[in-house]
Amino acid sequence: MRAFIFPGQGSQAIGMGQALAAASVSAREVFQEVDDALGQHLFQLMVEGPADELMLTENAQPAIMANAIATLRVLEREGGIRLADKAEFVAGHSLGEYTALCAAEALGLADTAKLLRVRGAAMQAAVPVGQGAMAALLGLDFAAAKQIAADAAENEVCEAANDNAPGQVVVSGSKAAVERAVELAKVRGGKRAMLLPVSAPFHCSLMEPAARAMEKALAGADLRAPLVPVYANVTAAPVADPAAIRTLLVEQVTGTVRWRESIEAMFAAGVTDFVEFGGKVLGGMVKRIAPDATITSVVSMADIEALAKTL
Repeated sequence: MRAFIFPGQGSQAIGMGQALAAASVSAREVFQEVDDALGQHLFQLMVEGPADELMLTENAQPAIMANAIATLRVLEREGGIRLADKAEFVAGHSLGEYTALCAAEALGLADTAKLLRVRGAAMQAAVPVGQGAMAALLGLDFAAAKQIAADAAENEVCEAANDNAPGQVVVSGSKAAVERAVELAKVRGGKRAMLLPVSAPFHCSLMEPAARAMEKALAGADLRAPLVPVYANVTAAPVADPAAIRTLLVEQVTGTVRWRESIEAMFAAGVTDFVEFGGKVLGGMVKRIAPDATITSVVSMADIEALAKTL
């Protein structure tokens, strides 16, 4: 069994999609449709920068999605591959869940871009710059990291945001509380703990205003049943009902991204082959979670051509 997976924020880089667009009309069509949907020259920003503008959450999220969908579309249209024939499940990390839903045709490309623009802007606006933070706690299991977050809160917000892989947990919340968590992790056996260069404290209760914004945006979105079930971040379980997907996407804004459990659940369900589109971030996590699984990262035209031969 196979799952197609899609990366989250942090996989953006100047030049992303450029070579693919030069080689494929299918990729160019994706980038043009996203530009048209947003009324912005996003692809030009992806190719030329400036980096600080691409890093803005409201730009990075649709850019990462567009790059991954362009990669998949080239495989589908030029490789003659249908997702529904080659994957039993889809999943994505944080914003990647929207990409996964677009890949499985639960959301149209233009709608996905618009939703991610709203999501990115709402997340950025939820907490004033400098008041929130996120930190990676390495070398601790999830239970230990969650306890550290709780102990560090001290009447502020500090919560487990991402359970990425064994020994790799991200906490999120008020800046002072997250800084306390970093120090606690160091004295409680963590191998390493460091603040992350992010613009807002994602996936914690401080994002509640963004959750309300997404509830409103998703209420008006044309959301259909996906071609194959998507593993939801907040439940680490497959879902295919549009109403349930809508609810889970709202919960995802403030909830923990249960990526480790999602991969474990897919592997337990029989998935042995994971294909990451548009990045090389998730592959390393998957290998740590399910060492016996096969991971393929698909970024370039050569990657797409090689994958098409094996599917």
